[in-house]
Amino acid sequence: MPRRLSRARPGLPLTPACILLAPVLLLLPLPGARSLGLYSPKDPLVLLRADTLERSIFNSSSAWVVEFYASWCGHCIHFAPTWIALASDIKDWRPAVMLGVIDCADMSNQKICSDFGITGYPTLKFFKAFSKKPEDGIRLYHHGDDIRNLRESIIATLERHETVWPPACPPLEPISAAELHGFFQANNVTYLGLIFEKEDSFLGREVTLDMLQFENIAVRRVLQSNVELVKRFNVTTFPSGFLLLNTGSYSPIPVHNDSRYLYTDYLRRLSGVFRGGAFKPTVVPDVYPTTTPAPWRVADRKKLYMADVESAVVYSLRMEAARFLHLDEERLALLKQYVTVLVKYFPGRPKVMNYLRNLDSWLRPKMNVSQSEWEEALRNKKELPSARLPETPTWVGCQGSKPQYRGYPCSLWTLFHLLTVQEALRSPVSASPSEVLPTMRGYVRYFFGCRECADHFEAMVAESMNKVRDKDGAILWLWSRHNRVNLRLADSSSTDPRFPKIQWPPQDLCLRCQMTVNGKRMWNREAVLKFFKFHFSRANIYLDFLDRLVRNVRNVAERDYETEGKLEGGGGGENVREAEEEFEKDKQRTEKQEDARVEKSGLDRSGSPELHRPSIIKMNTKTKELEEDIVDLDTFSEQHYRSKALKAAAEANVRPRRSKRDTGLVLMEDEGLQSFDYDAFWDHRRHKGIGAQQLIGAVEEEGSEKEYRLTLRKSQWFRILGVGFSRLDVSLCIALYFLSSLCLLGMYTFFRMRLRYRKGRPGYPLA
Repeated sequence: MPRRLSRARPGLPLTPACILLAPVLLLLPLPGARSLGLYSPKDPLVLLRADTLERSIFNSSSAWVVEFYASWCGHCIHFAPTWIALASDIKDWRPAVMLGVIDCADMSNQKICSDFGITGYPTLKFFKAFSKKPEDGIRLYHHGDDIRNLRESIIATLERHETVWPPACPPLEPISAAELHGFFQANNVTYLGLIFEKEDSFLGREVTLDMLQFENIAVRRVLQSNVELVKRFNVTTFPSGFLLLNTGSYSPIPVHNDSRYLYTDYLRRLSGVFRGGAFKPTVVPDVYPTTTPAPWRVADRKKLYMADVESAVVYSLRMEAARFLHLDEERLALLKQYVTVLVKYFPGRPKVMNYLRNLDSWLRPKMNVSQSEWEEALRNKKELPSARLPETPTWVGCQGSKPQYRGYPCSLWTLFHLLTVQEALRSPVSASPSEVLPTMRGYVRYFFGCRECADHFEAMVAESMNKVRDKDGAILWLWSRHNRVNLRLADSSSTDPRFPKIQWPPQDLCLRCQMTVNGKRMWNREAVLKFFKFHFSRANIYLDFLDRLVRNVRNVAERDYETEGKLEGGGGGENVREAEEEFEKDKQRTEKQEDARVEKSGLDRSGSPELHRPSIIKMNTKTKELEEDIVDLDTFSEQHYRSKALKAAAEANVRPRRSKRDTGLVLMEDEGLQSFDYDAFWDHRRHKGIGAQQLIGAVEEEGSEKEYRLTLRKSQWFRILGVGFSRLDVSLCIALYFLSSLCLLGMYTFFRMRLRYRKGRPGYPLA
């Protein structure tokens, strides 16, 4: 028997049409449905997509609360369990109130999220019943992320319905003495629960909604200010409950505290009270996409992958900057600065760099840019085949064990580290201030979707970025701040359990970056700087998994870099067919080398060793400027750590021995920034299948690209002869050569003089 409760007209029953319109039918999936983003179909909420969002919430007889989130957003990951718990807590409020989610990080949902005015994550929007357009959504503000505050915010917003009340929702306003007098005549129910409460209490409204799906009972609230009813029932404590029967009798509800669950449980156990069959969810065909997860890509943590940094550029331009319906003056100025910095310092492939140059030229004269204009500018043009940006991101070193882990935040950190290093390597004036750091700060402030993350970063920037005086200081500042961020997030739910956050770089990558002083671990900042200048150098960038190539064909990659700057507009281009043919020839050999590397290092095919989180290491106390706590690297660096070696080094707790040749290091500590440990470097490169000619190119860039190539040509023979020897080795060789020359000269003089002496003696045979 349908209930006869209404807000404006108590005698008006619910119509079958209202029941049929209830979107609760969408809630139960078929067995085996896949997880989408941070939520799955088994959760008691609706998973929305670009093609279902509008038709679900517009003209719906239900009120909707939708969370717009990004699966990579740290705060969204933290908030997801709360939202799921809320959905379970208020599932009996359906179909009056429906909860939904949509992943705005999915590129197919980007446009619809932008149309709904979503500029940060997570965003909660409340849509009244029979909403017509995105602008009808009300931003749902709440104090904290606990379930109680969210419930109260939903109820407070629900009561703001001015003219149209959700048909399935019972009245939430307090009952009056006059309405109570004729209640059972107007409503065909056996029980009426009255909850006496204070004006600011939400208990009565919550219990009313909790009992929405139950028949033969109604619940109303009575305020403490209603003196007539308070005196009639002799109420002295608030909250208090009374149960009225249609026979005219009443009795107190035996609940003596502010417990919504106790009231609900008592009322549901009453004789004759049952859950209404009209609101039982029905299984419907699975309408959720069954997308195939990205294949696992085996990555080497020693490498820097072009796929990751290009993906950061792709996502920042195609997704983050495209969220705004209109780029205002401040955002547009920052976007221009961001693209200009990419053009100057991003060591991308020729096609990508041509694309960025064209975009930079298009942006410079613009005074305002709409979303449609920006989307049009970002499209790859058929008439410009040599200027293209990848359509979608591809994570390699930043690939997480699940789609919500790592990805874009990891690649963005990697991109900014790369830009600070490239700025220091390319700029002729090292003492000039960095332009990358202010650009990075502005980008995070105006475009980064996770607003809580952006606020944390801005606090760090305001605290110490003004102390950075030069470009080397910018490298170290970003390194230390990144480590600090990941220390804060090390045990959070946003951390990939397969790639725990540690202090970076670890000892097995840079032994001399850490040292022990008086039993305490310290950072060697000079060694860290040298290591960063190698690790984020152009020579250490690999093109694996990009575009058509599953693995990098190194000679094609080098040719790709050599042609940079020569391709302008539509002129020039890669020989794609030749590259693919060379790749097919090299593919099997590369796979064998990769398999041998994995087997030798003791890793499984996933590249993940035994997990280990080393202890937090404090910075070198000798440097007072930029003093801070160091924390882990969120990006590429956490992969495939040799946990046993780290553990052994930590237990030994001794200062690493400084030998003239340390194979655990790539860069030497006691020499200039351009000095390599060639023995370790050669061994490192030999395992990658790179010969002497490729080794020549693996040095820091000096000045412009032309000067860099000229320097390499002049010094190539010296570097080839010096491969495998440190400077001390070369010095010893020179000294031994000099001594051996003196020895040979002395022997020659001795035998020459002896021969003359013998010739002067009588009896010496003459010719």
